[in-house]
Amino acid sequence: MAHVTCVGLPADWINGWLAAVGATVLDSRIRLRWTSEPTPKAVLSADDDPITLLATSWPDAEALNAMPLASEWQSDNPLERKVHVDALIARARAARGKPQSWTISSTLTDLHVDKNGQVAHAAFDVAGPGTIKWLHHRVLKLQKTVSQPSRDRLMDSLKGQAVRVKDNGLGFDQTRLGSQSDNSGRFVDPVVEILAFFGLALFPVRGNGTDERLGRAAGTSPLQRGWRMNQVKGAREGRRERRFLWPAWSQPLERHGIDALLDAWHPEARSTWHQLGVHGAWRIVPYRNRAQADTTRAFGAEPC
Repeated sequence: MAHVTCVGLPADWINGWLAAVGATVLDSRIRLRWTSEPTPKAVLSADDDPITLLATSWPDAEALNAMPLASEWQSDNPLERKVHVDALIARARAARGKPQSWTISSTLTDLHVDKNGQVAHAAFDVAGPGTIKWLHHRVLKLQKTVSQPSRDRLMDSLKGQAVRVKDNGLGFDQTRLGSQSDNSGRFVDPVVEILAFFGLALFPVRGNGTDERLGRAAGTSPLQRGWRMNQVKGAREGRRERRFLWPAWSQPLERHGIDALLDAWHPEARSTWHQLGVHGAWRIVPYRNRAQADTTRAFGAEPC
C-alpha cells in the first residue's frame, strides 16, 4: 500500500482536517490516518499512489455543475443565498438518491424555517462578502484556478508549499486573513479549499422543526453534525457556545470508516478514545469581530 504524509494538512487546522477527510470522499479508494506527533499530520494511503488517484478524480466544472447544489440544476428554479423552503423541498426531492445529494443536506435544512419562509444554512456555509455568497459559486470560482492539477501541484498543497491565490475561499479559514493593519487581502490554497468542500459530505445539517412563521421555537438554531454545546475557556462559569470538535486517529480509514468513527467518538468520554484509535482532538475557536461593522467569519482551533 502506498502512503503520503501530508505535512501541509495538520490536524489542528480545521480546513486541513476537512481537506484530508475530503480526499476520502473525492476518491473512495483513499484512506486516512494521522501521525502520532504532538501536531498530527494527515497520512493518505491506497493500493495505488493516492495523489495520482486524487489527480484523476479531480472535479471539472461540468462535474461541479452537475451537483444538486448548483444554482441552476437540471433547468430547475435557481437557488441563491436566500432559499425559500418550497424551493429547497422541490430540489431535495429531485436530488434524492443522487450521488452528490449530500451537497444539499450538508448545506441547508428545511427543519429550520424563519419568518420569511427561508431555510437555515449550515455552520460551515457562512455568509460571504460581495456578490459571491452562495457556497457552490465559491467552489466553482476556486476550481477555475486548479481545473486540472498535476500530481506535483497537488503535492505542493499537501506539503504546504503551494502559492496561495487571492480569494475568500469557502469563507471560514482563519489563515486566509491578512494583517489587520493593512489591506493585504485574503489568500487561500484552492486545492485545500476544494478538498475541504468535499469533506463536508460527512457533516449534514438539521433542525428541530422550527418554523417561525407558525411561532414555533423562534430563536433556536440549526445543528450541523460535529457541533456541540461546549464550555468556553476563560469565560465565566456556565457560559457555553456551540463549537465544532474533531479527532485524529491512528488507523487508516476510508470514508465510511471515518463516518462510523465520528458516530462512536464522544469527546467528553476521554477514557474511551484509545479504543477507537483516537489520540488527539480539537475544538473550533471562532473569530471575534473587532467592531459591530466587522462581518468577518473565521475558525481557529484549540486542543480539547
